Amino acid sequence: MGSGGRRQLVAVNGFDPAASPLRVFGAMLRYYRTRTGMSQDGLGARIHFSGDLVGKIEMGRGAPTKEFTAACDAVPELNTEGALTELREQLKDMLKLRAYPGWFQEWPGKEAAATALRWYEPLIVPGLLQTEDYARALLRTRVGDTDEQIDEMVAARMERQAILAREEPPTIWAVLDEGVLRRPVGSGKVMRDQLLHLADMARRPNIVLQVVSAAVGAYEGLRGPFVLASFEDAPDVAWQDAAVFGQFVEESAGIAAVVAAWDTIKSEALPRGASLKLVEEVAERWT
Repeated sequence: MGSGGRRQLVAVNGFDPAASPLRVFGAMLRYYRTRTGMSQDGLGARIHFSGDLVGKIEMGRGAPTKEFTAACDAVPELNTEGALTELREQLKDMLKLRAYPGWFQEWPGKEAAATALRWYEPLIVPGLLQTEDYARALLRTRVGDTDEQIDEMVAARMERQAILAREEPPTIWAVLDEGVLRRPVGSGKVMRDQLLHLADMARRPNIVLQVVSAAVGAYEGLRGPFVLASFEDAPDVAWQDAAVFGQFVEESAGIAAVVAAWDTIKSEALPRGASLKLVEEVAERWT
C-alpha cells in the first residue's frame, strides 16, 4: 500500500502532519499493524524491539528511529512497501520546525555538518549525550508546554543524536562541571541510567569526556555553556546558550574568545581516565 494508503490514513484520523508529526507516524504504524491482527508485543518480537516501544510510538509518545522504521517496513505481513520510511522522512523536517524555536533552527544543521564539536556544559549533560528519560525530565521543567509539545521536543533531540551513528561520526570533546553528575534531573534511576550512558559514550574512540572537579572552585566555565563546531572546509562557528535565546558566534574575534575560554576550561579538567572513573563512581550512588 503506497502513498494512497498514507493519504487515506491521515484523512481518516484527522491528523494534520504539520501539527502532530509523531501522532501521524504512530497512526500509520498502528494502521498497518492492526490490519494484520498482530499485537504490539508480536510486532516488537518480529523487529527485535519491545512491544512497549511499539506502543509508545503508536501513541505519538516516542520517536521512530531509522532502524525501527526500516525493521517495520521489512516485516512481510505489514506489506508497507516502504511507506513508513518515506513517511518518516517527510515528517522529520516538520518535527524539527515545530520542536525548535526559530533562533535555534540553524544550529542542528551546523552540528550535523561538523567534523568536530568541542562542548562545555556547567549545568546539564550535552544534548547529543542525553538519554530520552533525562531529556524528558529536563524539558518538563518548561512552563506552558503541552505533553505533545514535550514529546516532539524530546523526539527532535533524539533525532539529532543520529549523527553519532554515522560511519564517520564527528569527534566530540565534552567537558562537564562535576555538578552535572550530581544535580538530580528526574528520578535516581534516570540519573543512574544517564551517567552509565555517558560512561558508555565516553568509551567510544570519537568521544572524549572530561570533568572539572568541584574542588577547582571558581573558574572560567562558570560564565556559561558553549559549543564550538569545526568543519573540513569552512571556518569554525560557535553556539552560546542563554536563559531565553541562544547566540551564534561566527566573527573571528568571537571565535578566538571561545577558543581561549575552551582552552582555559579544559586545563582545569581531570584527565580522561580519571573523569570516566568519577562518572562511574557517581552513577553507582544514584538509586
